[in-house]
Amino acid sequence: MLAAIRSSDQPRWLVALILALIMLLSLTPSLRLLLEALSQLDQGADSPLFRVLRDGATWNALYNSLYTSILATLISLVLGALFACSLSLTNVSGRQWLVFCFMLPMMIPPQVTALSWLQLFGPSSPLLNSLGMAPSLGSPQPLYSAEGIALLMGIQHAPLVFLTLRASLINLPAELIEAARINGASQRRVWLDVILPLCRSGLVAAAAIAFVSALGNFGIPAMLGIPASYYVLPTLIYQHLAGFGQTVLSDVAVLSMLIGCLALIGVLVQQRFVRKAQFELVGHSGRAQAFELDTRHRRLLQAALWLVLSLILVAPLIALVISSLVPALGVGLTTETLTFEAYVEMLTRQGVTSRAMGNSLMLAGGSALFLMALSLPLAWLLLRMQPRLRTTINSLIEIPYALPGVVLAIACILLFVKPLPLLDISLYGTLAILFVAYLARFMSIALKPVQTSAGQLDGSLEEAAQLAGAGPLRRLLQIVLPLVAPALCAGGLLVFLTAVNELTVSALLWSAGNETLGVLVFNLDEGGDSVLAAAISVVIVVMVAALMLLLSLMGRWLPEGVIPWRT
Repeated sequence: MLAAIRSSDQPRWLVALILALIMLLSLTPSLRLLLEALSQLDQGADSPLFRVLRDGATWNALYNSLYTSILATLISLVLGALFACSLSLTNVSGRQWLVFCFMLPMMIPPQVTALSWLQLFGPSSPLLNSLGMAPSLGSPQPLYSAEGIALLMGIQHAPLVFLTLRASLINLPAELIEAARINGASQRRVWLDVILPLCRSGLVAAAAIAFVSALGNFGIPAMLGIPASYYVLPTLIYQHLAGFGQTVLSDVAVLSMLIGCLALIGVLVQQRFVRKAQFELVGHSGRAQAFELDTRHRRLLQAALWLVLSLILVAPLIALVISSLVPALGVGLTTETLTFEAYVEMLTRQGVTSRAMGNSLMLAGGSALFLMALSLPLAWLLLRMQPRLRTTINSLIEIPYALPGVVLAIACILLFVKPLPLLDISLYGTLAILFVAYLARFMSIALKPVQTSAGQLDGSLEEAAQLAGAGPLRRLLQIVLPLVAPALCAGGLLVFLTAVNELTVSALLWSAGNETLGVLVFNLDEGGDSVLAAAISVVIVVMVAALMLLLSLMGRWLPEGVIPWRT
């Protein structure tokens, strides 16, 4: 493998170290999970594989997972396609803010999304009680259902459909659309005969990635499904782990492999159709704003888009804020009931809050800094590798991010439940296991911006430095690093933004004293302290929005496509 490196002056020790880290973080957990799932096959019907497969709860959870994921995918397709087509093919104004607001639900943790919607509906909703519109006490919470789970997952993953489909739409050649119009085609025929055929692959790829994301979502099914005893595969694994037992690790390994196989099928479908969507057309291709709307229709479309955002984003967040300002759920917000007691409690009296905040900031910040330091030499080395080897390594790096987080969490438990050989150090039950899981999961996020930026550098700069006698490390630090620094910082911020609120991995790996913000919100709501959970969630949303704005301000110095919500 080392012989495949193109340039002869690359430090072999650096290449070996980076490849060893990739193998440890990306491949080893998956192999350990596979070995555990297939263990004890010689026991026949008593092996973990057959024991789990003949359990009715497994098939019930599998059916629930497929039902909610498929329904959520359809919702994501409708919302994502609406915004992708409106913002890519029409002349609506305010695109930047529309995209920013539409991307925000994807960046907000799923448990916060679920909590905000729970505060919006039902008899205990402070917002509805303030408006005098709350249903009578004892009325069922409509979100505690399969359809409620699918609705929220569809909203949260709609930005993924938007990003994937927009990549196809903005590359549509304006000449084909203009030619169809010159030949008398109506707008309907342009959609059916030109736009839809060219974007069909992008649409299928978008559906596949939305399905995989819904399949592995833990926060929403946990907060909406567990109270109603409605289990999907990730929450079934969570319940198994909570029950302990001698065979629990083997059983959850089989369940994790079941999720992993379904997700892998979705990933392969997505990758295949993404490649198909990257078509090449003869002639000049420009941004295809196919439909120049007149003032009246443009304003109507803008109003419709902002109305959708108000329903899926603004209303739940307002309900969340109101819930954090009342003394208890079910109390309407008035001048007499307005209180900041939840924020005071969170910031000054709750030791678990400050501990969870510190743990999340330390894990997210440490992961971001480590992956920034790793992604610079890794991207630099990947550009000098043979294409086939580069593709293989990139695929290995993407495995932990592509598979559901619950699969990675179980793999880490199996890998680190025993003390490390030689060192005799146990990572299980410590922050270290969370740190390793974060590194594996978010390596792909940190690498892609740097790889994109490094690929656009002029190779003559390094060649001149090499002729002048500069060694590889000196060229990396003095030439490459200053030029890719903005992309490096953007990748680090994206990792921090994603990791600071992570729940799916953390929910299975945390232990007493090692809580994170995502786990804290989930535990508080599960324990009935929803007002305090709402206050912490408001702080999390403000932090997420601030980080997204910071990334947007950096956009002018970054390569195109590094920040997903920039148009």
